[in-house]
Amino acid sequence: MNPSSAVMATRDQALSFSNNPFSQAHSFPFPSFKNGSFVLPINTQTRKPKPNTLFTASKRFQAITACLGERNLPAKALRQILELPGVHQGPACFDGLSAKLVERAGFQYCFTSGFSVSAARLGLPDTGFVSYGEMLDQGQQITEAVSIPVIGDGDNGYGNAMNVKRTVKGYIRAGFAGIILEDQVSPKACGHTKGRKVVSREEAVMKIRAAVDAREETGSDIVIVARTDSRQALSLEEALWRSRAFADAGADVLFIDALASREEMKAFCEVSPFVPKMANMLEGGGKTPILNPIELEEIGYKLVAYPLSLIGVSIRAMQDSLIALKGGRIPPPGSMPSFEEMKEILGFNDYYEEEKRYATRTYPVYSDRVSSSPYSIQRAQDDSEQRGQSPQDPVVEVITPDVYNNYRADGSRDPFSGIWSRTLRVRITGRDGFEKLDVRIPAGFLEGLTNIVPALGGVNIKELLDDAAEEVGGKLLLDFSDTMGDRIQVFLE
Repeated sequence: MNPSSAVMATRDQALSFSNNPFSQAHSFPFPSFKNGSFVLPINTQTRKPKPNTLFTASKRFQAITACLGERNLPAKALRQILELPGVHQGPACFDGLSAKLVERAGFQYCFTSGFSVSAARLGLPDTGFVSYGEMLDQGQQITEAVSIPVIGDGDNGYGNAMNVKRTVKGYIRAGFAGIILEDQVSPKACGHTKGRKVVSREEAVMKIRAAVDAREETGSDIVIVARTDSRQALSLEEALWRSRAFADAGADVLFIDALASREEMKAFCEVSPFVPKMANMLEGGGKTPILNPIELEEIGYKLVAYPLSLIGVSIRAMQDSLIALKGGRIPPPGSMPSFEEMKEILGFNDYYEEEKRYATRTYPVYSDRVSSSPYSIQRAQDDSEQRGQSPQDPVVEVITPDVYNNYRADGSRDPFSGIWSRTLRVRITGRDGFEKLDVRIPAGFLEGLTNIVPALGGVNIKELLDDAAEEVGGKLLLDFSDTMGDRIQVFLE
């Protein structure tokens, strides 16, 4: 492998590289070390220098070496994926959580979808409402949430060629590994909807050249995915011509949206055979036939996007849950993860473990914070636990008022005033039969009760106590199940 198609680094340089702050937060698969160095393959067949521009091998090597900077790690990882055999699936995400779920499912990369971001962030259709700033902000939240490379939807660059350059540079700073740029006029919309219009050939090609210039000006290696919507707007022949021109302009991946048949997909993959092709499997009724990954690989595709799966199932799941809640029920257990699973997905347990590193005597970290119970009680901790000794059983601390007015404004005695001599017992049993809470507090301390058990916030405890104030002995005041299926019982003792 010669220097023009690889980056070589010594073992010491590699260790220094892997210890920078970005690499600690974002881990990417690199080829194995060999003979004290590592090799990062670069696809030289998909990158072409600008015509009429002096771009020597020495300058190219310097540009590739500059790609070892922090911002280029995602692009490097994506380029390695493009070098791997087979077709590679990439679900489209729309926020940090959906991206995190894609990564946890084992996918090598993902896309952002303008359709999904417009829906999730604005609650509006993908008809040009979402702006460059909103897509950039959403994209940065997504790239920061995961370590896999993310290809960002750059729409039509949000203006002319100069706007395209600004968009590409912004997406590089946001941590994207790649950017999709299309040739629709403004306002643009989903390529599978009616009324698609595209800019002229010359403007479309010039925008891709502007994107390549922006990449080279920043010393970046971001992957440029050139998309054309001219298949539906004009013709298949026009779409194929534009794809060839995009490849000549320096695009790394080619993408024709809304191809209408398997034959059209084959014709597309025969264009510029050394440049990877991307397929868009629009779920639920798009114009392009839905093919499985094996079929797509046989045709000649390298990347495949699934733009609507995550946002689509999210919409249906929320609709079903709202119907259940409106009917007085909660979603069935099988339709949603447990509280423990949600905490694990969102990183609560990792957070608590790391938080222990910074615990002080002023702000101790309690191990019981990782409990799956949503009922939170402040626990006292003696000095023995701070010294590393075995802690005693936790004690519930309740602060009661120093002075309580036993009389009304007119001087008559309030029956409720005597309730401070009584005790409320709150018992919570999980739907699995195990006891989650059993605590006693002064019956007059109602505010503290609702703080401990938020489910009692809508219950008029005072009225129940008024009715039972004169009764002697214990009495069951409440017995019900909350929305999580836990049984809550309140006794007056």
